[in-house]
Amino acid sequence: MGDVTAKLLTDTLPAIEVTWLRYVVFCLVVVPAVFVTRGAKAMHTPRLRLQIIRALAVAGSSVLFILGLGHLQVAEATAINFISPIFITALSIPLLGEKVGIRRWAAAGVGFLGVMLVVQPGGSAFQVAALLPIGAALSWAVAAIATRLMSSERPEATLAWSAVIGLIALTAFVPFHWRTPIAGEIGLAVLMGGFSTVGHWLIILAYRKAAASTIAPFSYVQLLFAGLLGFSVFGTVPGTMTLVGGLVIAASGLYTAHRERIRARARLAAAGIQRP
Repeated sequence: MGDVTAKLLTDTLPAIEVTWLRYVVFCLVVVPAVFVTRGAKAMHTPRLRLQIIRALAVAGSSVLFILGLGHLQVAEATAINFISPIFITALSIPLLGEKVGIRRWAAAGVGFLGVMLVVQPGGSAFQVAALLPIGAALSWAVAAIATRLMSSERPEATLAWSAVIGLIALTAFVPFHWRTPIAGEIGLAVLMGGFSTVGHWLIILAYRKAAASTIAPFSYVQLLFAGLLGFSVFGTVPGTMTLVGGLVIAASGLYTAHRERIRARARLAAAGIQRP
């Protein structure tokens, strides 16, 4: 819903302004809520540098993705953006010291094939704009690695730091791309920010209740919603290659989540811990 509303706004407003408006609502909702629940120490962090890196990476990902939405169907941009697990896999080796097995690399390769089916490089349907959600995925991967490096941080504090730093960074650039929004656009911006904030918060709650390998497969429902909402709002129908590529990407992600679940069980078993 947040992405569809953002695409509506990119018809009349610059992408960086659309992202800035999203962050304004994000800050107005998240920061007061965090201070109410956590008090004066709400934003205490011993890892400020990582918080800044994560926040800038998330903001960069948002700008690039919304830029892409201005040129691509919502379903196309969403499918391409799911290349981020491949970047996370690659970055986790030098930055986290993780060992990535052949099966995980094979799944990543299949996911990359799915993205290529959607992008169609060298074909007549290829658009340079397809590189924008790829850049967004890479930026998001950096944010994910930073999040793992500070896993001991409270989720609310990380969310608040991302909101504040992202807004400050975007505010520095938005005057160069400003167009005063009308009342209808402000209304859409409030909806966009609200949808995005609720989505972020639900993800945090989900990861508190279950393991990442359990939650991850459900993220691919976003591909279905992107197609349905894109058709309902814009009348666009995803092309055959977008549908096929999306299915291949989802299959790759589901297999990776399955392997992660098996690895988690093996680690628990080796530690002598039985799953409830």
